Amino acid sequence: MNNNLKNYAIILASGSGTRYNNETPKQFIKIAGKTVLEHTIELFEKNDLIDKIIVVIIPEYKEFAENIIRKNNYQKIYKIVDGGKTRKESSYIGISSVSEEEANVIIHDCARPFLSQRIINDCINALGTYSAVDVAIPSADTIIKVNENIIEAIPERKFLKRGQTPQCFKLSLIKKAHELSAGESNFTDDCGLIIRYGLGEVYVVEGENDNMKITYPSDIYLADRIFQLKTSTVAEQTDIENLKDKVIIVFGGTSGIGRSISLMAEEHGAKVFPISLEFGCDVTSMEMVEKFIAKVYHNTKRIDCVINTAGILKIGKLTERSIDDIKKEVDVNYFGNINVVKASIPYLQKSKGSIVLFTSSSYTRGRAEYSTYSSIKSAIVNLVQALSEELYDDGIKINAISPERTATPMREKAFGEEPVETLLKPEKVAETTLRVLLSNLTGEVFDVRRKEN
Repeated sequence: MNNNLKNYAIILASGSGTRYNNETPKQFIKIAGKTVLEHTIELFEKNDLIDKIIVVIIPEYKEFAENIIRKNNYQKIYKIVDGGKTRKESSYIGISSVSEEEANVIIHDCARPFLSQRIINDCINALGTYSAVDVAIPSADTIIKVNENIIEAIPERKFLKRGQTPQCFKLSLIKKAHELSAGESNFTDDCGLIIRYGLGEVYVVEGENDNMKITYPSDIYLADRIFQLKTSTVAEQTDIENLKDKVIIVFGGTSGIGRSISLMAEEHGAKVFPISLEFGCDVTSMEMVEKFIAKVYHNTKRIDCVINTAGILKIGKLTERSIDDIKKEVDVNYFGNINVVKASIPYLQKSKGSIVLFTSSSYTRGRAEYSTYSSIKSAIVNLVQALSEELYDDGIKINAISPERTATPMREKAFGEEPVETLLKPEKVAETTLRVLLSNLTGEVFDVRRKEN
């Protein structure tokens, strides 16, 4: 077996997504600030064993895909080719575009953007022994065989697995399988062709539950959550020492979490400019926010990061609160963020900088007496996700921090003294915030908890 063959990743991104039921094909939907296509390409771009990448695309979106690839400056893209009318046809187009007589081809569905590096490596290593490799996970459910809604058989679960991608082959083998099946169009599985024509054994690499396929609109919400969990780890690995000489503005930076962020950033060599209402800047005033940012820029000639921790916590039943009180909460907690972001953009465009806003763990589900607070915090998440797309071409990254109950003066004022061990330390929130600022991530919500659940 030749172990010196080139490894080609073939990304099938030519499906129209009829089950997804959206005007935009799912491979071009954005999650965490990037299209699904970008996320999937990057899986193979960063894998050391992959030599070249072939993208099989919907012809109508080819120019769009080319622009995405050009913007990201991917180094391994070999070809972008028009897909066919069926998955089988697109797969054949992809493998036929490989110029070598023999190679390893790793065929992957674009709609699976959570493929791990471990799976890619295991598949390529398995091709050193086998000529066909599949990826599958055990079935957690009992599988039944049905004919006209009548059960015909219940196979033993231990013999059943759920197939995933990539599916990997020696080029000559999968080409032969497609040539033998040239007159058939009902196959949606390349490994199935190998079995159908008795061309050899298909080895199975253990897959992962996270290697899900985005098929329905509801899958986007799950995908967002998976990205959130995965990118939290990426942020934790960011070197906080890179804060040195960064120019950082912290609104709400003289108390609570904002103060902890300011102190920690200064300790690591950043030039920090904390400001708050007490020190002459009300975030509900666009004029004040613009004036302060302009003053910092005048003194430093650069702004790298802007953080807004300014906020108020109002508790009470909607029926028992005045409209003026609610308006004040919305002005500070929502429009304050709008003002900070809008005033920061012209400066951050120059530095390709970062913005961090703050949401709350209550954004996922409203609670009694927190109706306005929770709904505003949910709006902040939507704001961050939307702006990550709007600001992407400007090179500006924007993320949200979602801390659980934290020991801050604002919380103590609302709830009085609480057991210290039940509250998150503001220093932990500060460290996560600064690591997120330094990361290349955008459009993400980062949970900060006292301990792993």
